[in-house]
Amino acid sequence: MRIVDHHSRPLPDGRILCEVCPRACKVGLGQRGLCYVRQNVDGHMVLTTDGLSSGFCVDPIEKKPLYHFFPGSSVLSFGTAGCNLACAFCQNHEISKSREVDTSAQKAAPEAIARAAVELGCASVAFTYNDPVIFYEYAMDVAAACHARGVKTVAVTAGYMCPEPRAEFYSCIDAANVDLKGFTEDFYHRLTASHLEPVLDTLRYLKHETDVWLEITTLIIPGENDSVDEIDAMTRWIARELGPDVPLHFSAFHPDYRMLDHPPTPKATLDRARAQAIANGLNHVYTGNVRDPARQTSYCSVCGAAAIGRDNYELTSYALDAAGACRQCGARLPGRFGAEPGHWGARRRPVDIEAFA
Repeated sequence: MRIVDHHSRPLPDGRILCEVCPRACKVGLGQRGLCYVRQNVDGHMVLTTDGLSSGFCVDPIEKKPLYHFFPGSSVLSFGTAGCNLACAFCQNHEISKSREVDTSAQKAAPEAIARAAVELGCASVAFTYNDPVIFYEYAMDVAAACHARGVKTVAVTAGYMCPEPRAEFYSCIDAANVDLKGFTEDFYHRLTASHLEPVLDTLRYLKHETDVWLEITTLIIPGENDSVDEIDAMTRWIARELGPDVPLHFSAFHPDYRMLDHPPTPKATLDRARAQAIANGLNHVYTGNVRDPARQTSYCSVCGAAAIGRDNYELTSYALDAAGACRQCGARLPGRFGAEPGHWGARRRPVDIEAFA
């Protein structure tokens, strides 16, 4: 456990107001917030998962998904337990809804994580599986250790965070994939127990006030956020507020957790959403959770050439120079690129982090 009083405030009745995310939990003595990992212990807010993880794996960066951030490289991925949202469709509910982290988690000191990333040849470390918002102090410590060794950091997040801790957290982050879960307040309130506007505020903040590389993912759920009007409104907002070059990933839903009664997303729905996004001015739109090489390839927005070919998480071609420019026309592909692509492929490698302690 670790005392994390910085963004919390004692209330006259003995509860503590948590000011890390817009949920603003008022946590009584001995109680925990909705995230489950921030607890009132003797009048102090503590992070119960500090230095603990629910597991580590080396993944392709494309799995986050990040398509314009050191393509082909490997990323050391980990999370803790708990979440500050309550998504009925959660695809990682075994982790995000876990209540057993104190007994089942691996101990993972920041320096051990950074050392593991270097020794395993990972270009970056990703805070993922559950949302790093709820363990951002621990994530910042890991980020500092990683940056000291030349390893970059990635946040996979729902973006539901208050402005002050958000600024602190993203000062340590190199790239983020924000899960824009839908584009109506009704969807957010009914299916995630949160609100839309704070997420939109985080997206604006990341794009216009930081150097964090930003990509967006939307899980398309039949009958919930897949209408023509909602996709149209969302993609027009992204083009207008964030610009045409922010990559957008439309992912297929598979029945899970509390939404087993919903069917999987038809591929035709993903194709239609992608076509709408492109028609509304977005240059880099992808489909995920399906095999679709043509719609997972990055194309030059100037000449239309295939810049980075992909089949699932595997790179099949690479036509960028060392500066990230199209070899056919010289236009730069937006993103962060190395002198050459990585060669990790689609492998997933579990890691015993305690071996690096």
